[in-house]
Amino acid sequence: MNLRSKNRINAEFSMSSMTDIIFLLLIFFMLTSNFVTPSGLPVSLPSSKTSNIVMQKISVTITGDLKYYLNEQPIALADIEPQLAALLQETQEGEGVVVLHVDKTVPVEHLARVAGIAANLKAKVTLATLPE
Repeated sequence: MNLRSKNRINAEFSMSSMTDIIFLLLIFFMLTSNFVTPSGLPVSLPSSKTSNIVMQKISVTITGDLKYYLNEQPIALADIEPQLAALLQETQEGEGVVVLHVDKTVPVEHLARVAGIAANLKAKVTLATLPE
């Protein structure tokens, strides 16, 4: 005669629900974090007390030796306007934001020249700075 119970208690713990929670938290923090794509070029940015985070789609970098880069690709000063116009046409309406990464040793006239080109193309111009 078999007197053992057919219902056995399983002492194992299932981790699948715990991994689901961890992945949901990971996705939540990834979506709510600030998206900043720093420039990979060696530029010593100036500092400021107010520093806003802007989603950059187009970046123009001017290094200390006055070399120009458009989205980290070297470019001549004369070619900035047509290339920038082509990139701004590709972006959606209202999202024409140009972020300027200018070395703090660069004279202001170079910054003003590039900012003027972007402003003539109806783009919003933002200067990248480091927070103090």
